[in-house]
Amino acid sequence: MSGVALWASQTTARAANGAATANRLASCYLEVSHAASEELALEQRYRMNPSTETRTAHSAAQRLLKAELDQIRTDGGPSDRSNVSAIQQLHNDLAGSAGVLFAAADRGDTELAERIEYSQSQLLFSLQQAVDRGIAEHREEARNQLDLMRRVSNTLTWGVPLLFVVGLAAAVMVSTTLRRFRRDLEAERQQAVHDSLHDSVTGLPNRQLLATRLQDAVESSERVGLVLLDLDRFKEINDTLGHRCGDELLTRVGPRLAETVRATDTVARLGGDEFAVLLPHVTSLDDVLAIVEKLRTAIELPIQIVGADLSVEASMGVVVSGEHGDDAQSLLRRAEVAMYVAKERNRGVAVYDASEDAHDPGRLALLTELRRAIDQRELVLHYQPKISLPTGEVSGVEALVRWEHPRRGMVPPDRFIPLAEHTGLIGPLTRYVLDVALRQARRWLDEGHPLPIAVNLAARNLADPDLCDDVLRLLDEHGVPANLLCLELTESAITTEPEHALHLMTRLRAAGISLAVDDFGTGYTSLAQLKNLPITELKIDRTFVGTMTVERSNGLIVRAIVDLARNLGLTTVAEGVEDADTFTALASNGCAVAQGYHMSRPLPADAFDRWYAETRAVYGVA
Repeated sequence: MSGVALWASQTTARAANGAATANRLASCYLEVSHAASEELALEQRYRMNPSTETRTAHSAAQRLLKAELDQIRTDGGPSDRSNVSAIQQLHNDLAGSAGVLFAAADRGDTELAERIEYSQSQLLFSLQQAVDRGIAEHREEARNQLDLMRRVSNTLTWGVPLLFVVGLAAAVMVSTTLRRFRRDLEAERQQAVHDSLHDSVTGLPNRQLLATRLQDAVESSERVGLVLLDLDRFKEINDTLGHRCGDELLTRVGPRLAETVRATDTVARLGGDEFAVLLPHVTSLDDVLAIVEKLRTAIELPIQIVGADLSVEASMGVVVSGEHGDDAQSLLRRAEVAMYVAKERNRGVAVYDASEDAHDPGRLALLTELRRAIDQRELVLHYQPKISLPTGEVSGVEALVRWEHPRRGMVPPDRFIPLAEHTGLIGPLTRYVLDVALRQARRWLDEGHPLPIAVNLAARNLADPDLCDDVLRLLDEHGVPANLLCLELTESAITTEPEHALHLMTRLRAAGISLAVDDFGTGYTSLAQLKNLPITELKIDRTFVGTMTVERSNGLIVRAIVDLARNLGLTTVAEGVEDADTFTALASNGCAVAQGYHMSRPLPADAFDRWYAETRAVYGVA
């Protein structure tokens, strides 16, 4: 009996220690992952707004990552030391490029900083893979140790009858002792299992249990929502009031989240000030967003700690299975991407958008291909005519970019244009489109039928100090008069960068270039802003034009915009004209120009020339 007890005790102790060590090492790897992601987020923030505070926070994240790697090297085995060496090398490369990025940002070299940021995303992706390997290895080790403890328990179960044959008296004593020992062993095993699946500070499920429940929910073929949230300014509370108060704040936030959601939902703490909420059995993204609003309200209620009322806010990333991923790992990573987007851009809440995911392998591949497409001139322009409503003649065209990918086929603009806008490729893409459009305008000019041509600008173009000079240079290179070029900016772009927009538009208009406000009516341009902008044209958004003949309110809005533009001396262009009734109604309302499928879809240059020749023949124009 003593031998069995001694064996079981020692085996259980070793297994319990092994499980605890494995869980501790997995946590260290998680902290390495968080610290590396934090470094990259801080570098992106510094690129957009250099500050000493950002550099200080970046150095702190680097120190934390190094400390966690040192801990793994000390407590781990040979495979950990090999893995740590690989992670350290990747981190050294990240740290080296970070220094170059900071220097570039200090000089105002935005292009170099963006290139470095792109290369860092690939390094971070490799680092995260190495970290994931370490986490998986130690979680597997923890499970193996727990299984060993269970096998010891089972062995004791069948060992009791064997000991009974030694003698009835000894059997009674042994049975009593072993039952007590087994109860203690089972309690210890259950506690070890619980500790391995729950956070030690808040008692909430940890990342491992969340991942298991998320995988189970996804595999059940039900629609699942996942919200990752990170407390804003938590570090300030820790630094000001101390870590004990910070831990107390975490223990107060967790129950608030749990009380807000359903009993079937899971609230977990992933580490630091990061929480997650798993929402099974949802029907749509709108359902998840409704719950998110309740979570925000609950979090923002004041929390009293050490006699002070603390106001807490959070940045939240949202994903829904089916729309943003089909497996637990993808959903977790993409929710984290959305959460960092919400934090960096002060949105509060962000739904995952692949165009904002710097670490998405598919996006990285498409981004690389887009750079090549610009260099190898795979992008082509289609031209949609703008028709004068009083005369019915062609008054100009809008140039719309298309991507004829050699392997993917025609890539929709809504896939690659947002990608360009979020990665710094929008500058080269805009210059490419301007170059091709002005070359076409020169050809039409040489053929004796000059046509004004409109090109779209993105919000990020407005912050480009070289754009105006490049536009004027391209006009000069192609020998195109400035009055044949119209640049279109959306309302949202103008209101996002009002100072840059006004400065750029003033320079362009002074050079003789026409300027249009695109999608007018859907943004937030005030009349005070509108009257001060050096624009020549308002383009009425298709959401009003498309239903103006069947919805009285939209018809009134179109008429009001036409009257406003006429009083300001601006030309009005109606977008999305799909039928003859709308065309006639616009003409009767005094709108100047129409554009839409009723007249013509966007056409490649050759097809447009044939269409244009037929149209000119109708009016007897040679």
